[in-house]
Amino acid sequence: AGPDEATSHLTQQAALAALEAAGVQPHALDAIILSTTSSDTPMPASACHVQRLLGAKQAFAFDLAASCSGFLYALSVGDHMIRLGQARRVLIAAAEVKSRFLNYKEPSTAILFGDGAGAAVLAPGDGRYGVVSVSLQSDGSHAELIQIRAGGSRLPPSEKTVAEGLHAIHMRGPSLFRVAVRRLEMAVTETLKEHGVAVPDVRCFIFHQANGRLLEKVRNRLGIPTSRTFSLIERYGNTSSSSLPLTLDAAVRAGKIKAGDLVCLATIGGGLTWGTALIRW
Repeated sequence: AGPDEATSHLTQQAALAALEAAGVQPHALDAIILSTTSSDTPMPASACHVQRLLGAKQAFAFDLAASCSGFLYALSVGDHMIRLGQARRVLIAAAEVKSRFLNYKEPSTAILFGDGAGAAVLAPGDGRYGVVSVSLQSDGSHAELIQIRAGGSRLPPSEKTVAEGLHAIHMRGPSLFRVAVRRLEMAVTETLKEHGVAVPDVRCFIFHQANGRLLEKVRNRLGIPTSRTFSLIERYGNTSSSSLPLTLDAAVRAGKIKAGDLVCLATIGGGLTWGTALIRW
């Protein structure tokens, strides 16, 4: 993000691209759901700024925070809204400006994270394609593995918290790596088993772009050929919740995913939160 760009500005750009691709005008949106852990301000929700920037006057808007898993959480909420008849067109977005929350003296995080935004428009389908399933899970006992320790009600901003670098991302990398590999492997395995499909039945697996070593480890443990995955980690780094929509979009543009293909999305993030989704493209 540029010096004058906030999370809502990145979201606006991604949202406009998604709306154009879907052939939907902003005024036709019923809801805007934004996944972010780097909101413009603690209050109000950045989604409200996005609503204003888009001119989506009929849409209600809110943020949700599920760290790197947020896009799948937004997908699940939006999908349920449509199935319940609460909305017909829902913009889901994930945007992060992680560069503002890094301690550049801590190389394990400073070289890893990037900024980005991705979005999609959800609408009712005819049952032949769309969201097949979304599975979400959490485990708060691992909350300390990756966190921003100050800035909230537990440790409000102060000269002391700023001086100690407590407003930057703090990560226990090796421990997080081990847990993330196990959780992702288990989540994907359970999702495929539940729906009676095997790895060869899935055209493309899109993983959260956490880091290259983790992606390789999970892929090998699941027996997924490199040809059935797609990676952007070397280009953008770990863009947290926006990495799934960014990678999915790039895979489609590269011709890795075509109409009728079965796609598996899988992610894990702070909280811990994790999840999977099956989509018939």
